[in-house]
Amino acid sequence: MRSLLRLWPYARPVAPRLFGSMAVAVTASCMALLIPLVLKWTVDGPVAHRDPRGVWLGGGLVLLLGLLEAGLFGVRRWLIARPMAGLEARMRADLYRHLQRLPVAFHDRWGSGQLLSRGTNDLQVLRMFLSFPLVFLVVNSSTIVVGFAILFAQQWTLGLIPLVPAVPLMVLCTYFMGRYSLASRRAQDQIGDLTTLVEESVLGIRIIKAFGRHRSQAETFRRAAHALRGTELRKARLLADVWMLVTAVPDVALGVALVVGAVQVSDDKLSAGTLVAFLSTALALRWPIESLGWLLSMSNESATAADRYFEVMDTELPPDHTSAPETGGRVADDGIRFTGVRFRYPDAPDGTPDLLTGVDLHIPTGQTMALVGATGSGKTSLTALIPRLYEATGGRITLDGVDAARLPKERLRAMVSTAFEEPTLFSASVRENVLMGAPQAGEAELRRALETAQCGFVDELPQGVDTQVGEQGLSLSGGQRQRLALARAVVGRPRFLVLDDPLSALDVHTEALVEGALREVLATTTALVVAHRPSTVLLADRVALLSGGRITAVGTHHQLLAECLEYRQLMSGDTDERSAA
Repeated sequence: MRSLLRLWPYARPVAPRLFGSMAVAVTASCMALLIPLVLKWTVDGPVAHRDPRGVWLGGGLVLLLGLLEAGLFGVRRWLIARPMAGLEARMRADLYRHLQRLPVAFHDRWGSGQLLSRGTNDLQVLRMFLSFPLVFLVVNSSTIVVGFAILFAQQWTLGLIPLVPAVPLMVLCTYFMGRYSLASRRAQDQIGDLTTLVEESVLGIRIIKAFGRHRSQAETFRRAAHALRGTELRKARLLADVWMLVTAVPDVALGVALVVGAVQVSDDKLSAGTLVAFLSTALALRWPIESLGWLLSMSNESATAADRYFEVMDTELPPDHTSAPETGGRVADDGIRFTGVRFRYPDAPDGTPDLLTGVDLHIPTGQTMALVGATGSGKTSLTALIPRLYEATGGRITLDGVDAARLPKERLRAMVSTAFEEPTLFSASVRENVLMGAPQAGEAELRRALETAQCGFVDELPQGVDTQVGEQGLSLSGGQRQRLALARAVVGRPRFLVLDDPLSALDVHTEALVEGALREVLATTTALVVAHRPSTVLLADRVALLSGGRITAVGTHHQLLAECLEYRQLMSGDTDERSAA
């Protein structure tokens, strides 16, 4: 109940229609309970007195009550369908919005399939719960109460017979439902894992085929699917036990009531009409009682779905910016400055040393700094701190003298543009992918960015810039994807530009053309460029060497070649000299 009650803020706007549907359904259910009373009147009256007109009247009343019941259930469905669809859409939109605002560190920890299953399968379960099981838990409970009141009103001694097994039945159901709840959570988590596996297999299909790993991937999928099958079978066994209890126990009680009632009729202690009405009422209560097991199982699955949904929604968002007063005034045209910056990944094991242990670096306004270092030295991590994809764990990063940690992220990311070594494109047109870097840019800016990144191949695509590039841009080559990502980074003429080895997938000829055009862009911005090759380093005014979590040398390319052994080794790839040193 604690889990399901958390849905109330979403259900509140549609509460009138939700409660209205419950009231209509309870009324419809009560119509069914009036039918046994009409049968009692018919049997003890017109049938006993051989009155055909009375029999027709009784039959007409039963037909009318049946039609009213059917019509009211139709109204219930009309009342609830549209609001519940809207509620599901709002919850999905909130989840998506929250996921977009959560830091990259959160997404590093979570499998995409787990998040996908929460945004699709779990929300469908919750919508179905609010539309049907929740309503009918109220309806069936009300029906059972009213039905037993009718049973006691007709013959209280007979009414006790089906009531006796109620308490042990509830105890047993509670026991089984507790076990069912655990199995349900396990199954939903396994669905998330299976979704992740399928998604990774689809996105990595080229690698799987290239290395001939389809059999091993199929075996991995088979094991995951088999584990899910086992959990679902356990759920089925538990549910079968519950169904057996809620079906067999009331039926045994009904059989006993039939025998006792028949004896009382034979002894003239009970009228035949009363016995017919009693048995008809008991039979009318059979579905509400039997369905409780199914409704409880769906409620458990819904509670699990709610827990999984709020597990994500409860993840706290990092502060957009701190309200503490800035230390020091704003320095005009100061560029990018790192002061004692430290960093370790949030999920790093305890005792793991910081990746960055105190970075001090200044990139004056209008200059380009190349950042070089060995693999794993933290270059990409350092660049990710500027737009605050990760938060620095110590020190300070300022942009034109303003602490980046005190800038709202929306404003910060409007100032800083990035292009990563592994380009990501979306299932959209070339135009939409590039203009993601500056939605307000026009056709002229789009063309300028494409020319800067040497994206002439776009004009050869079937629909030009309006061609859909497909999921992850897999319809394009690696170099084409990288050039489009670079165009996206420069389309908005950013104030600060961060490039993580943006030319690694280009051939020598194309790289030279891109470098020539990129120099014009770099001349009008302040840039930090991660570089692994001398040709990329030569784009920069100065070079910084990152080693041991710190900046150990800064200078021009030629200065560092002459004065810094480690830099010379990185640029030359001379592993023998490095080992000897």
